[in-house]
Amino acid sequence: MVNEGIKINRYKALDGSPEFVDKALAQALEKISANLEPFTYIFPDDTTVEGLYYPRKPERSDQMRGGNFGWTTSFWTGIIWLAYEITGDEKYRKAAEVHVESFYDRIIQKLDCDHHDLGFLYTLSCVSGYKLTGNETAKKAALLAADHLMTRYFESAGIIQAWGDLNDPKQRGRIIIDCLMNLPLLYWAAEVTGDSRYKTAAEKHALNACKWIVREDASTYHTYFFDTETGEAKYGKTHQGYRDDSCWARGQAWGIYGFPLSFIYTNNLEFLELTEKLAHYFLNRTPADGVVYWDLAFTDGSGEEKDSSSTAIAACGLHELAKHTTDKELRSYYGQAASAMLRDLYEGYSTRNHPESNALILHGVYAKPEQLGVDEGNLWGDYYYMEGLVRLKKNWNLYW
Repeated sequence: MVNEGIKINRYKALDGSPEFVDKALAQALEKISANLEPFTYIFPDDTTVEGLYYPRKPERSDQMRGGNFGWTTSFWTGIIWLAYEITGDEKYRKAAEVHVESFYDRIIQKLDCDHHDLGFLYTLSCVSGYKLTGNETAKKAALLAADHLMTRYFESAGIIQAWGDLNDPKQRGRIIIDCLMNLPLLYWAAEVTGDSRYKTAAEKHALNACKWIVREDASTYHTYFFDTETGEAKYGKTHQGYRDDSCWARGQAWGIYGFPLSFIYTNNLEFLELTEKLAHYFLNRTPADGVVYWDLAFTDGSGEEKDSSSTAIAACGLHELAKHTTDKELRSYYGQAASAMLRDLYEGYSTRNHPESNALILHGVYAKPEQLGVDEGNLWGDYYYMEGLVRLKKNWNLYW
């Protein structure tokens, strides 16, 4: 596989203790506190509309009261847990524990649970809550979610199907790069229960993603299809990227963060070495203002939108990568890059100069091909921005 190396070292001179962090956290906490009243008993929507989050409204009668459906609600809960952790303020804990009960009810009733994003949903709401407070309801909910996620695992292929009916031949065998962030739920379940099945499934899926979803040049497919009976790898496609052969920015960012998480639980250096290649591909396509376009095929002058959420995710992944890489120069580079990217988000993309907005950062893209959440704030962008700031402030223990 090609390793581009570092083409543009724009991060080398950044101070290791950036002064912006305290200001950025104070501004973020002000927004989070203001959002507690409207969004404790009902969840905000996936994205803003003209810079504002509105309450989430069930579209079907079988969706949960309070709007706890879809794949993004836990990012808001995760933000609240981060606020609790950094401040110790009980108002955040109380709000997050209301959410824990909602997530427990959701998995008990199996409401909108037939997809792989149970990892996102229950890691940031319940694994985090259990780790921080010892909440037994949170632990039980997360273990039930891990069990349900395992129903999507095809042992013969070593993959977890992303979405769709497991018996639908048009959907069967599809994985997406996002799932790397769902695997920590299974790794955690293996540790808590002592049952190695969870870890085996997660590691096999991650190894298949290594082998097939990452291209020779260290760019990535969004999705890849497998024959679930023979295990044959079939073909890669995009779902949210520009073209099948382009590199969707958020997908690349999921890889930069997701592969190191599998390394932590398995000690397989292949995950770490691959992450460095993905990181260089991403950083070498980062524009001068520090924030990538929604697909890495685009550069300045393209007229396309930036995606602040991709940069926030990648910053967290680079910060984690810096902890584990054995090369001292690269360790410094990745850490400084993560700090600089978060600084760039604060200075150019946060809502510090937009008091009317209830988001933390703006100018994200949900799904450009569907014209969904384009040039808006989104819950995952806000979460990873907040996680990144907390990472810079303290020696943070992973929720993942």
